[in-house]
Amino acid sequence: MQKSFFKLTLLTTLILGMSACSGDNKTTDESAASSDAKAAKTLLYCSEGSPAGFDPAQYTAGTDFDASAYPIYNGLVQFKRDGTEIQPGLAESWDISEDGKTYTFNLRKGVKFGKTDYFTPSRDFNADDLIFTLKRLTNPDFEFNKAYPAEFPYSVGMGLPDIISNIEKVDDYTVKVTLNEVNAPFLQNLAMPFAYINSAEYADQLMASGNEPDINNKPVGTGPFVFTSYQKDAQIRYTKNPDYWDKDNIYIDNLVFVITKDSAVRAQKVQAGECHVSAYPKPAEIESVKKSGKATVLDQPGFNVGYVGYNVEKPKLSDLKVRQALDMAINKDAIINAVYQSEGLKATNPMPPTQWGYDDSLKDAPYDVEKAKALIKEAGADNMNIDLWYMPVQRPYNPNAKLMAEMLQADWAKIGVNAKLVTYEWGEYLKRAAKGEPDVILAGWTGDNGDPDNWLGSLLSCDAVGGNNYSRWCNKDFDNLVMKGRQVTNQDERIDDYVQAQQIFKEQLPWTTMAHSVVTVFTAPNVVDFKISPLGAVRFDGVKVE
Repeated sequence: MQKSFFKLTLLTTLILGMSACSGDNKTTDESAASSDAKAAKTLLYCSEGSPAGFDPAQYTAGTDFDASAYPIYNGLVQFKRDGTEIQPGLAESWDISEDGKTYTFNLRKGVKFGKTDYFTPSRDFNADDLIFTLKRLTNPDFEFNKAYPAEFPYSVGMGLPDIISNIEKVDDYTVKVTLNEVNAPFLQNLAMPFAYINSAEYADQLMASGNEPDINNKPVGTGPFVFTSYQKDAQIRYTKNPDYWDKDNIYIDNLVFVITKDSAVRAQKVQAGECHVSAYPKPAEIESVKKSGKATVLDQPGFNVGYVGYNVEKPKLSDLKVRQALDMAINKDAIINAVYQSEGLKATNPMPPTQWGYDDSLKDAPYDVEKAKALIKEAGADNMNIDLWYMPVQRPYNPNAKLMAEMLQADWAKIGVNAKLVTYEWGEYLKRAAKGEPDVILAGWTGDNGDPDNWLGSLLSCDAVGGNNYSRWCNKDFDNLVMKGRQVTNQDERIDDYVQAQQIFKEQLPWTTMAHSVVTVFTAPNVVDFKISPLGAVRFDGVKVE
């Protein structure tokens, strides 16, 4: 144990020493700063991959949000770090009109944006920053969007451009947002990372210099940490925001993401004291770490689903009989035992059983190879060739996508379907998937806001085609039910709509739902109060290193 902590202390000192010695000359003050830095609290997080960027509005993956939204930014409202309940963020309070269509946000005063070597804020956070953020997410003709066109898959998939009718600045610390219709999950949606608040002043600086894309490469936010540097596939560095409005809840001076794609290496690093926290292990690694006693193993049932998505825009997969055949040919029990081992629960629905609105009457079709063969023959799809895409990284909803793909390939070969395995770097994988390139894709989702709409609307609605709806399935009956569920506030009425929607999903099979996993995180013994978020976030506010 002492040897492990010696390694960790040595690595921390080396990292901080390299940062302090980055200049050619060192003054006495700089030497003192270096000495202070060595005594600072540093947390090293072994992350699973490189982020696609640092502008959370543009992305949907946890890898991107962990590296951008949670350390650098704040939301207007935010989720508690170990729950799905929202709490005040940059809005201290809010009022909702009687008709449920107008939200008046009372903004927190005295909030500072982080100072970096590329931006020095001249004012505190105010209404202009909220207005900039919302207009950027909802108006393609907004000036910044014309200068830097970007896709906002979450905003579009949730229909925010159609839902928000007016954004009004009442004064510097009051903003009124009016909706075209009642939207029950509106506040929950604003608590999600894609809606975290940008600096309008920084955006103006970028436009004036013609460097608008830097909003994605050189981020500025009001969050607990300030972005320092990024080396792709190596590390991301942050320092504590000294002016953070909730700084009494931040116990880390330096945060380093050590990008380590191999889950076995991540597990080894935590046990050796070379990382403080590591997520997304494979099941075999969990047992090994438990036996070693060299790290703390935290786990809880995951608020997630892993699935096989069928691109219904592909002619061969547009036929329901083909999708039914592929579904019935999958030996789901064998795959779950091999891929998840004891860490997975068979999935029937497109959301987990812990989500309110879950329809527990749904059943999977039986595993039946002979019937699957007959359906493929009926559909005229004998000897069909398809591309099967699998993720290059571990995710909470799928700890070993390559193994799952290989087992699916073997299952489908039994009914005369030839699956070619395909993968790409994670960011490229998601980008190509959104464009509809795969025939069949392994994907998944961890709930973002505790509302059924986050599963059914974000992943399967017509609006989400081109975003998170990788199956490109647009069923009007399903869509109408999801839209109706958004527009009423009575939860029992919403449940009725969502149950009917799930039944249509199961009949039409745009996915084969595979599993809900147990989420496991390894921490070093000296890490205190790390919380596993049911929403999949890896956050370091409130975390201590002793």
